[in-house]
Amino acid sequence: MMKILFATANKGKLTEAAEVLGPDYDVVSPADLGITEDIPETGATLQENSLQKAQYLHEKTGLPCFADDTGLEVDALGGAPGIYSARYAGPGHDSQANMIKLLKELEQFNDRRARFHTVVTLILADGQVHFFEGVCEGSIAHEKHGTGGFGYDPIFLADAYPGRSLAEVSKEEKNAVSHRGKAIRAMAAWLKSQ
Repeated sequence: MMKILFATANKGKLTEAAEVLGPDYDVVSPADLGITEDIPETGATLQENSLQKAQYLHEKTGLPCFADDTGLEVDALGGAPGIYSARYAGPGHDSQANMIKLLKELEQFNDRRARFHTVVTLILADGQVHFFEGVCEGSIAHEKHGTGGFGYDPIFLADAYPGRSLAEVSKEEKNAVSHRGKAIRAMAAWLKSQ
């Protein structure tokens, strides 16, 4: 079994990644290794942020590791919130405040097309770097629906599940179409082919 470090403090993301990677991988978080400081994230793109987080942890631990950066890109807002998705309403990663701000900003728009876009950076034990991407197309609802998921899930209507938010579908349904799931599945397929 390969031990692999996932640069996240988000339990939902950790569970999702472990399920996608399967039983051949022991997916651990920085906290599992006693690393509790904030990981730098100062890039101007999803790929830069993802690479920065993975490099930071790889240098600290020497373990194979991967990091993701995900943005919600809303067409009517010129791709915002993008790299600022987690801190859209201010510092503190407040999902409720982020959703309220986004819904308020979209009130004047009919075009609610959006997508979740994830870039995963994998750094192997020998320092090789590989990138994987995933996109989930959809639109922004007019109000929150459902109690599952995390982040913007209650207001994101994935094209794959018309009329239902990602907070209203099962974990299996979400993993099947999620941006992060697609990127991590691409990474898992690549790892298995090596």
